[in-house]
Amino acid sequence: MTDTATLAASPLELASRLIACESVTPATGAVFGCLESMLDPLGFDVTRFVCGEAPDGPVENLHAIRRPLGDAGRHFAFAGHLDVVPPGKGWASDPFEPVVRGDLLHGRGAVDMKGSIASFVAAVAEIPRETGTISLIITGDEEGPAVYGTRALIDLMQTQDTVPDLCLVGEPTSVSRLGDMVKIGRRGSVNMWIRVAGQQGHVAYPHLADNPIPKLVAILAEIEQMVLDNGTDWFQPSNIEITDLAVGNPAHNVIPAGAEARISIRFNDLHSGSSLIELISGIAGAMGGSVEAKISGEAFLTPPGELSSMIADAIRAETGLETELSTTGGTSDARFLSRICPVVEFGLCNATMHKLDEAVAIADLDTLARIYRRVVLGALVGTS
Repeated sequence: MTDTATLAASPLELASRLIACESVTPATGAVFGCLESMLDPLGFDVTRFVCGEAPDGPVENLHAIRRPLGDAGRHFAFAGHLDVVPPGKGWASDPFEPVVRGDLLHGRGAVDMKGSIASFVAAVAEIPRETGTISLIITGDEEGPAVYGTRALIDLMQTQDTVPDLCLVGEPTSVSRLGDMVKIGRRGSVNMWIRVAGQQGHVAYPHLADNPIPKLVAILAEIEQMVLDNGTDWFQPSNIEITDLAVGNPAHNVIPAGAEARISIRFNDLHSGSSLIELISGIAGAMGGSVEAKISGEAFLTPPGELSSMIADAIRAETGLETELSTTGGTSDARFLSRICPVVEFGLCNATMHKLDEAVAIADLDTLARIYRRVVLGALVGTS
């Protein structure tokens, strides 16, 4: 049965419905039911599942796919997330009550990224089923550890043989105006904890102790002076930042038994997470330290080509802007999806994401829906 109200809904209406569902990461429940109710009347087969346990779960995920009745043709996917960061205190109104003030829609997730999801659903509502295969890859775990989210969805798609040919991630990539920036890659991220063990003792008898702090300082000094690279055609130089230094020694007359520091490395595609762990482990090990590490994501690049050209053409047609192809910023779930197909990120202006009174221009929601419609048609039938 077709729900004509859903088919006729504007991006503003759809975004408001999603914002009204509280979904602080990791998200489950009502917000997924809300999205499913939008997709079901459009002919999508929706699969929802929950996986993982605390502290990184449980997480709900949604995969929706609509195939034409005949030849499936090409498969275009949109990926995004329904979870949001905690709103914090100080909002002008309830962060989970969508409010229109002037030409802006306010609410947590308006930009990052319930607004983009709403615009894509509105775009798909205007695309006939026979055009080709369209899917949505939606997680509730992008803003958190991302352990049980998109990676679990990829496993599902590979099992069901529903891996897309092309994928657009709706992250808020625009900076000053909608369409001024598209992300064709992201740097990788790895965090490392460097620990040096010593021997506790009295500061007046240093020969009976082993102070770990000078060793840790020496390790950090060597790391700090390193130049990993000078960047590439598409990536800025990789950088190492010391983000924490701790001893935990409340006494002024005690040499501590241990010291540790944390570093964070954002790296381009000249490196891998494992190669950087090996590099830092070698430096620390030579001075008596040890390293524990966690790779948040590897660097990836979708070289300029068909997908980025289609998006740039659609942006130009709707806004007149010449978009910038970029790899700046933090990580996103595109780092996982890039393993299975070409992926590019494009979405709303990011000025208010994660901030108090997060807001999106209502006109941008409508324009984004038109851009997404052009991109999908270009991907599936070669026209926009």
